[in-house]
Amino acid sequence: MIGQALKRRISTGIIYIVLIVTSIFVLYPVVWVITGSMNPGDSLFSTRLIPKSLSFRHYTYLFQETDYLIWYKNTLKIAFWNMLISTVLVVSAAYAFSRFRFPGRRQGLMAMLVLQMFPGFMGMIAIYILLLQLNLLDNHWGLILVYAGGSIPFGAWLVKGYFDALPRSLEEAAKMDGASHVTIFAKIMMPLSKPILVFIAVTNFIGPWMDFIFARLVLRTSEKKTLAIGLFEMVTGRGNTEFTTFAAGAVLVAVPITILFFIFQDHLVEGLKAGANKG
Repeated sequence: MIGQALKRRISTGIIYIVLIVTSIFVLYPVVWVITGSMNPGDSLFSTRLIPKSLSFRHYTYLFQETDYLIWYKNTLKIAFWNMLISTVLVVSAAYAFSRFRFPGRRQGLMAMLVLQMFPGFMGMIAIYILLLQLNLLDNHWGLILVYAGGSIPFGAWLVKGYFDALPRSLEEAAKMDGASHVTIFAKIMMPLSKPILVFIAVTNFIGPWMDFIFARLVLRTSEKKTLAIGLFEMVTGRGNTEFTTFAAGAVLVAVPITILFFIFQDHLVEGLKAGANKG
């Protein structure tokens, strides 16, 4: 008994040590960027973890001397509409593949599975040409459509796994009462799928918020830039050395995502676990 209690204490101590070390590695860069954003100078190399003085002039400079607010609005617009459109497309496709049997269903599922194996930027040239032909270059809606279409394969597979785990008896009972497929989808499946819906919605919001590659490809003019493009240009080129201002912008970028995680963290964890269940 004493030996087992000692082993449990040792294993618990090791777990705590690993968690503490991991937390230090995770939190140190975050603290360093936050203090760097309040460093009076322009260089991150002179930043100290505990600075002698703090200044918020970089945050003031972002809103008064740059187009940061425009970039923020553009990014929020793209992320919000992508969240809505992507969630509708993903959930509709997942429900169809989960509950209906039709020709090409198996091939469609395999195609979505295979598409997840390739990184999205492999189709950059094709996407550029397509948007050029549709006159959607330098247009936020062109970028939103790219994001929405690209979210379907992964999201549909995940949500399909969640729908597969829901009992079919609920739908059968509703059909006996005369409910249509639309009614079943809206009034039965959707309320029962809140965790996975929240997970998909938040994921589709975060994707455009953090993306740089496709935004850089599609958007050209200054008034259409997103946060990723605008902040990147602050620290590139010979004349752009505003590293501490970049840090201030990066801190503000993380605020909406952090708030979303704090609000929906229970739903996110539950939705991810439930979506992994294939029934």
